[in-house]
Formats: sequence, structure tokens, C-alpha cells
Amino acid sequence: MSTLSVDVTQNGSVGTSAELEEYDFSRLPGRPRHLNMERQRSFDERSLTELPVGLSPYPPSRSDNFYRVFDHFDVLSPGKRSGFNTPRSQFGLEPHPMIAEAWDALRRTLVNFRGQPVGTIAALDNSEEKLNYDQVFVRDFVPSALAFLMNGEPEIVKNFLLKTLRLQSWEKKIDRFQLGEGVMPASFKVLHDPVRNTETLIADFGESAIGRVAPVDSGFWWIILLRAYTKSTGDSSLAEMPECQKGMRLILSLCISEGFDTFPTLLCADGCSMIDRRMGVYGYPIEIQALFFMALRCALLLLKQDTGGKEVIERIVKRLHALSYHMRNYFWLDLKQLNGIYRYKTEEYSHTAVNKFNVMPDSLPEWVFDFMPLHGGYFIGNVGPSNMDFRWFCLGNCIAILSSLATPEQSTAIMDLIESRWQELVGDMPLKVCYPAIESHEWRIVTGCDPKNTRWSYHNGGSWPVLLWLLTAACIKTGRPQIARRAIELAETRLSKDGWPEYYDGKLGRYIGKQARKYQTWSIAGYLVAKMMLEDPSHLGMVALEDDRQMKPVLKRSASWTC
Repeated sequence: MSTLSVDVTQNGSVGTSAELEEYDFSRLPGRPRHLNMERQRSFDERSLTELPVGLSPYPPSRSDNFYRVFDHFDVLSPGKRSGFNTPRSQFGLEPHPMIAEAWDALRRTLVNFRGQPVGTIAALDNSEEKLNYDQVFVRDFVPSALAFLMNGEPEIVKNFLLKTLRLQSWEKKIDRFQLGEGVMPASFKVLHDPVRNTETLIADFGESAIGRVAPVDSGFWWIILLRAYTKSTGDSSLAEMPECQKGMRLILSLCISEGFDTFPTLLCADGCSMIDRRMGVYGYPIEIQALFFMALRCALLLLKQDTGGKEVIERIVKRLHALSYHMRNYFWLDLKQLNGIYRYKTEEYSHTAVNKFNVMPDSLPEWVFDFMPLHGGYFIGNVGPSNMDFRWFCLGNCIAILSSLATPEQSTAIMDLIESRWQELVGDMPLKVCYPAIESHEWRIVTGCDPKNTRWSYHNGGSWPVLLWLLTAACIKTGRPQIARRAIELAETRLSKDGWPEYYDGKLGRYIGKQARKYQTWSIAGYLVAKMMLEDPSHLGMVALEDDRQMKPVLKRSASWTC
């Protein structure tokens, strides 16, 4: 793949050189700066799975030992398996007993199509009606894919990427309306015909989903996973296939085409991502904006500068610059910014308006004043005309760190917030999908009296173990692995005993969710990925993007470190 080259202007334009993307582990706080990575001609970055990984699956007990793993790097051939695949590690320490159980459970979820594994089903709980839990979901498969990549088993990921790409080309209709060509499926399943002895793929693009909403996040996760596969294997041939190049362009054409938008953020319907039910996340939700930003950056590295890709690349560069500025300025909240909103004037009409979205100070929820620590901050849930959703959403903030949408200082502030509000965001079982829960009259209005999203349940303040892998990656990137280790050890006290539930209920996440499926695949895979990243932090390179050192955004809003 040819290295992309676009000039970076002094006002902060985003460069497209792959040099800006390669995750530089010397920038991790507190570790030695002597990791040397060679470049491969076939791709702009060397596969991190080529590095030796024979360290104990049991994470170090002290954070100062954490970065010693970087002292053992030599270049080996691709595809070396993680120490988790063997009964004992190189140093003779027993891995946690949950690891073997998790791998066994994960492998039992594999779905084959014509003799090849193409994904993992959502859950193996046979005690409940299957509904669509027997399907392969694009977003749900991501932690499974990362686990297989980290274990030196990339073929299943390649098969999945190609099969879902083929599904993208299908005609997609809901009633009489045809969806955009670039829409990726939410899920698919394999139908077996025992009479004809044939297998057929059936995809769901939202026509069968609750609320009939197309999955906006599926396309972004597909691009992010394609980049993770390329990074892990060092093989760019898959991404360079004309079909993959076209697939990326089609996904992005849905997002960067011109319209009536006055913001660089992406306008979405409710229920179009992990929170796939009505939860008041319509508009410009942080989860979609962070995934959008990360997918744009990944595509920038994967797209070729040929006739079809050059124009898309130029539009991506412009959008990234505008999006990063918008998110870092208007979605960011810390103590000083909160105080500024509290003192906002309204009905300002001019280019010099401070309250640009005409947010009413009286709309500030009471809980946010106590929730905001002295040192810390986060990207709020949504920003639009006269609207700010001050809820904390875990996935969006973790992706903001991994994609470098968050500046290094903002990333540190997010970690400070998690530590300061551990009881609220982690409690007895990691990790709150959002905080706080909505209840009473607000719950009736926002959710439409949804019996599944009652307070502190499911998407309404429920605790989701799958988020462990995102937290762990964010912790490693910010040099705070002890936070992840603490969360993983907490999960290990119950997760296996409880049968790997989908989610937990209650303010502290103390109770297995009232409708939670057991043996939920991404709960299992999320745990494995978190453990493997702590064992070998070089795996972080699959899911983390280096901050653009040449982008110097002018943050007119405050940053928490100035408080």
C-alpha cells in the first residue's frame, strides 16, 4: 500500500501520512523509549502480533512491572499464538482458570458457512427463546475477532470481513424504501436446508430490528476491524482488494456527502448503535461521533490514492479537521466548562455568541454538579440545538481515547473521572454503559415506558462486562493499567460463576440482568481481549491510533487540567 501524503497546514489540518497513525508505544507515559519498530513494504506499519508474547497470562501485580514487557521485543514470524492458548505460560505461572473456560465457550459460538468459520453467534443461552441471539452481529463480533487475531487465528476474521462485504452489495429495502448502497448489515445468520443440503446467508439491515432502525455503527466497526486485521497480520492485500476499497468508499459516502448539515457531526436516529432501543440518543450521540472519527482515520490509512480514492481521502481530511475541532470544543465537559454553562446567557444572536447552541442553564440536571470531580472530565452524550445530554456514555469516551479524538490531556481527564467516580461507573461489576439512569416521568417520556430499559437496567444504566476490553485498551494507552486490572479482578469474582451474563442490573451492578442472556459471546470475548492486552500490551496497536502530533487544535473551551 502506498504511503498517503497530504500537507498539514498551520491551522491544524489533518495529515494523512501513515506515520501519524502508527501507534508509538514510546509515547505511553512512564515507559522506556527504546521500542524499535521496522516498517514492512506491504503495509505502513509492522504487525504487532509478530512480537513475542510468552508472558504470564496473570497480569503483573505492580504497575511499575507493566512496561517491562516492552524490554523483550524481537521480530518473529506472524501468527504466533497468545500464551492463553496453552495450559501454562512461559514462566510457569498458572493462567486464571476462567481463561480456558472462556476460550472453550467462545469456540462453541463459532458459525460455519460452507465449511469455513464466518463469525460467532450473539449468545449460547438455550434456556431462553433465541430471538436474534443466534445471529452473527457485526458489532458483537468485534471483541471475538480481536481475541482470534491476538491468538494468531486471523482466518475467521478475514472470512467475516469478506462475507459481510458481500452482504453490503445486496439490495436493501424496508417496506417500499431502498436503503443506501453502503449500509452494512446489523447481523446475519446461516440457514441450513437439510433436504437440498445447501446453506444460505440471511442478513438483517434493520428491517427486522426493534424500531426498524438501520445500524449506523456496523459500517464503522467493519472499517475499524479491517484496519485491526491489517495491523495484526501485516497483510495489506485484503484491504487493497478492489471490493474492500469500494466497500469503504460506499460506507463513507453515506456520511460525508453534502447536505443541510451545519455541524460536522453525524445526525442519527435513536437506537442505531449498541443502544438499539429508544433511549433519547437521537441527534448527535457521542458513540456514533467517536466511531465515525475512528473509522475516518482508519479509512485514511487503508484507502489507496487511486482515481476512486483520492477525492474521498481529501474529503476525509477536511471532515476530520472539522469534526475534531467541534467535538473537542463543544462536547467536552469539565468543572470550568460546567460552571460556564451554568452562567450562560441565552438568545444570543451573532458570530460572537458564547452560548452557540442556545442551551438553557436551567436545563442542567442536578446530578451533574455532584458527579463532576475537581480534576476530570468527559465527552457528554449529545450536543444539538438547545440540547445537551450530560449523561456519561462509556463506549463513546473509550473510543475517543483510542482514536485520539480526545487530546492526551482530555484522555487523562477521562481516566481521572473513572477513578474519582469508581462506585458510580464500575460499582460491583464493570461497566456502566451510561450514567445515570433515567427514571420516573423522564423514563416514561424518553423510553416510551420501555419495560426492558427500566432504571439501572439494560441500556438505562446497566453494567456490561463487554466494555472491559474498551476500558483496558484506554487504560493501557493512557498509562493507567492498574485501573483495568482492578476492574478485571472485580469481574473475575462473579462473571464465570454467573454464567457470563449479557448485563447486570442495579445501581452498583450487583444483580444479573432481569432479561440478560447467559453465555453472552461478547461478555466472554471482551474478558479474553482485556486479559490478553494486559499480558501483551503491544496488542493495543490493533485498536489504538496515535494522536496527530501536527494537529494543534485551539481549544476555546476549558480543559480539566487547568482547573
